[in-house]
Amino acid sequence: MSDYLRTGFITKEDIIKDFPKPEQISKHPVAISECVQEIPCNPCVSSCPTGAISMENIKDPPKIDYNLCIGCGKCVMVCPGLALFLVHKTSSEYEITLPYEMLPLPKAGDSVYLLNREGIRVGIGIVKKVLKVEKDTQSSIITVSFEEDDLIYEVRNIEVIHG
Repeated sequence: MSDYLRTGFITKEDIIKDFPKPEQISKHPVAISECVQEIPCNPCVSSCPTGAISMENIKDPPKIDYNLCIGCGKCVMVCPGLALFLVHKTSSEYEITLPYEMLPLPKAGDSVYLLNREGIRVGIGIVKKVLKVEKDTQSSIITVSFEEDDLIYEVRNIEVIHG
Protein backbone atom coordinates (compact mmCIF):
# COMPACT_ATOMS: atom_id res chain seq x y z
CA MET A 1 0.00 0.00 0.00
CA SER A 2 2.50 2.62 -1.23
CA ASP A 3 3.43 5.10 1.50
CA TYR A 4 0.08 5.12 3.33
CA LEU A 5 1.57 4.65 6.80
CA ARG A 6 4.07 7.43 6.21
CA THR A 7 1.86 9.95 4.39
CA GLY A 8 -1.57 9.18 5.86
CA PHE A 9 -3.31 8.80 2.50
CA ILE A 10 -3.50 6.24 -0.26
CA THR A 11 -2.70 6.99 -3.88
CA LYS A 12 -4.50 6.53 -7.18
CA GLU A 13 -2.11 3.68 -7.94
CA ASP A 14 -3.22 1.93 -4.73
CA ILE A 15 -6.87 1.86 -5.75
CA ILE A 16 -6.86 1.65 -9.53
CA LYS A 17 -6.24 -2.11 -9.63
CA ASP A 18 -9.50 -2.78 -7.74
CA PHE A 19 -11.54 0.02 -9.32
CA PRO A 20 -14.70 -1.04 -11.20
CA LYS A 21 -14.65 -1.19 -14.97
CA PRO A 22 -16.11 1.75 -16.95
CA GLU A 23 -19.13 -0.32 -18.01
CA GLN A 24 -19.93 -1.06 -14.35
CA ILE A 25 -19.99 2.60 -13.30
CA SER A 26 -22.00 3.53 -16.40
CA LYS A 27 -24.99 1.36 -15.42
CA HIS A 28 -25.58 2.98 -12.02
CA PRO A 29 -23.58 4.29 -9.05
CA VAL A 30 -21.20 1.74 -7.54
CA ALA A 31 -19.67 1.73 -4.04
CA ILE A 32 -15.91 2.10 -3.68
CA SER A 33 -14.01 1.30 -0.50
CA GLU A 34 -10.78 3.00 0.44
CA CYS A 35 -10.74 1.30 3.83
CA VAL A 36 -7.19 0.10 4.39
CA GLN A 37 -7.01 -0.33 8.14
CA GLU A 38 -7.32 -3.72 9.76
CA ILE A 39 -9.71 -2.81 12.56
CA PRO A 40 -12.83 -4.55 13.87
CA CYS A 41 -15.55 -2.75 11.94
CA ASN A 42 -18.33 -3.95 9.64
CA PRO A 43 -21.34 -1.61 9.47
CA CYS A 44 -20.93 -1.50 5.69
CA VAL A 45 -21.36 -5.27 5.47
CA SER A 46 -24.47 -5.34 7.65
CA SER A 47 -26.04 -2.32 5.90
CA CYS A 48 -25.69 -3.70 2.35
CA PRO A 49 -29.09 -4.99 1.17
CA THR A 50 -27.63 -7.13 -1.64
CA GLY A 51 -24.64 -8.71 0.12
CA ALA A 52 -22.25 -6.92 -2.25
CA ILE A 53 -19.86 -6.05 0.61
CA SER A 54 -18.04 -8.86 2.35
CA MET A 55 -15.21 -9.49 4.79
CA GLU A 56 -13.53 -12.78 5.57
CA ASN A 57 -13.19 -11.70 9.20
CA ILE A 58 -14.16 -8.61 11.16
CA LYS A 59 -10.70 -7.03 10.86
CA ASP A 60 -10.32 -7.35 7.08
CA PRO A 61 -10.91 -4.36 4.81
CA PRO A 62 -14.23 -4.79 2.97
CA LYS A 63 -14.39 -6.23 -0.53
CA ILE A 64 -17.10 -5.08 -2.94
CA ASP A 65 -18.66 -7.24 -5.63
CA TYR A 66 -19.47 -4.63 -8.30
CA ASN A 67 -21.87 -7.02 -10.00
CA LEU A 68 -24.03 -7.13 -6.85
CA CYS A 69 -23.75 -3.49 -5.79
CA ILE A 70 -26.86 -1.45 -6.64
CA GLY A 71 -25.39 1.91 -5.59
CA CYS A 72 -27.93 2.56 -2.82
CA GLY A 73 -25.36 4.40 -0.68
CA LYS A 74 -26.32 2.84 2.65
CA CYS A 75 -22.69 1.85 3.21
CA VAL A 76 -21.57 5.45 2.61
CA MET A 77 -23.93 6.69 5.33
CA VAL A 78 -22.80 4.24 8.00
CA CYS A 79 -19.02 4.07 7.50
CA PRO A 80 -17.45 5.65 10.61
CA GLY A 81 -14.13 6.05 8.78
CA LEU A 82 -15.61 7.98 5.81
CA ALA A 83 -13.88 5.40 3.61
CA LEU A 84 -16.78 4.51 1.30
CA PHE A 85 -18.24 6.54 -1.55
CA LEU A 86 -20.13 6.03 -4.81
CA VAL A 87 -18.91 6.66 -8.37
CA HIS A 88 -21.07 6.91 -11.49
CA LYS A 89 -20.59 7.90 -15.11
CA THR A 90 -23.66 9.41 -16.71
CA SER A 91 -23.95 10.12 -20.42
CA SER A 92 -22.33 13.54 -20.01
CA GLU A 93 -20.45 13.67 -16.71
CA TYR A 94 -19.06 11.86 -13.70
CA GLU A 95 -20.64 11.84 -10.26
CA ILE A 96 -19.17 11.04 -6.88
CA THR A 97 -21.32 10.66 -3.78
CA LEU A 98 -19.37 11.37 -0.61
CA PRO A 99 -19.88 11.55 3.14
CA TYR A 100 -19.64 15.17 4.31
CA GLU A 101 -19.39 16.41 7.90
CA MET A 102 -18.80 20.15 7.56
CA LEU A 103 -21.24 23.02 8.05
CA PRO A 104 -22.84 24.78 6.42
CA LEU A 105 -23.98 22.18 3.95
CA PRO A 106 -23.91 23.19 0.29
CA LYS A 107 -27.14 23.26 -1.69
CA ALA A 108 -27.96 21.52 -4.96
CA GLY A 109 -26.66 23.70 -7.80
CA ASP A 110 -23.79 25.19 -5.78
CA SER A 111 -20.28 25.19 -7.24
CA VAL A 112 -17.69 23.57 -4.98
CA TYR A 113 -13.97 22.96 -5.08
CA LEU A 114 -13.14 19.29 -5.62
CA LEU A 115 -10.44 18.09 -3.22
CA ASN A 116 -8.14 15.10 -3.49
CA ARG A 117 -7.12 12.86 -0.58
CA GLU A 118 -4.54 15.41 0.55
CA GLY A 119 -7.09 18.23 0.61
CA ILE A 120 -5.63 19.87 -2.49
CA ARG A 121 -8.05 21.53 -4.92
CA VAL A 122 -8.12 19.57 -8.18
CA GLY A 123 -11.15 21.05 -9.90
CA ILE A 124 -14.59 22.58 -9.57
CA GLY A 125 -17.80 20.58 -9.48
CA ILE A 126 -21.52 21.16 -9.15
CA VAL A 127 -23.55 19.82 -6.21
CA LYS A 128 -26.29 17.58 -7.60
CA LYS A 129 -27.86 16.31 -4.40
CA VAL A 130 -27.61 16.82 -0.64
CA LEU A 131 -28.94 14.20 1.76
CA LYS A 132 -29.10 15.46 5.33
CA VAL A 133 -29.21 12.63 7.81
CA GLU A 134 -31.22 12.72 10.98
CA LYS A 135 -28.94 10.64 13.19
CA ASP A 136 -25.86 12.11 14.87
CA THR A 137 -24.01 8.91 14.03
CA GLN A 138 -24.24 9.40 10.27
CA SER A 139 -22.66 11.86 7.87
CA SER A 140 -24.59 13.95 5.38
CA ILE A 141 -24.20 12.68 1.83
CA ILE A 142 -23.28 15.00 -1.05
CA THR A 143 -23.32 14.10 -4.76
CA VAL A 144 -21.13 16.27 -6.99
CA SER A 145 -20.64 16.18 -10.75
CA PHE A 146 -17.73 17.10 -13.01
CA GLU A 147 -16.60 16.42 -16.57
CA GLU A 148 -12.91 15.47 -16.22
CA ASP A 149 -12.69 11.67 -16.33
CA ASP A 150 -9.40 11.31 -14.43
CA LEU A 151 -10.84 13.09 -11.39
CA ILE A 152 -12.97 10.05 -10.60
CA TYR A 153 -9.82 8.50 -9.12
CA GLU A 154 -8.88 11.63 -7.18
CA VAL A 155 -11.89 13.50 -5.77
CA ARG A 156 -12.58 12.52 -2.16
CA ASN A 157 -13.96 15.68 -0.58
CA ILE A 158 -15.35 19.10 -1.38
CA GLU A 159 -14.91 22.67 -0.19
CA VAL A 160 -17.80 25.10 -0.43
CA ILE A 161 -16.95 28.17 -2.52
CA HIS A 162 -17.89 31.27 -0.54
CA GLY A 163 -18.83 34.53 -2.23
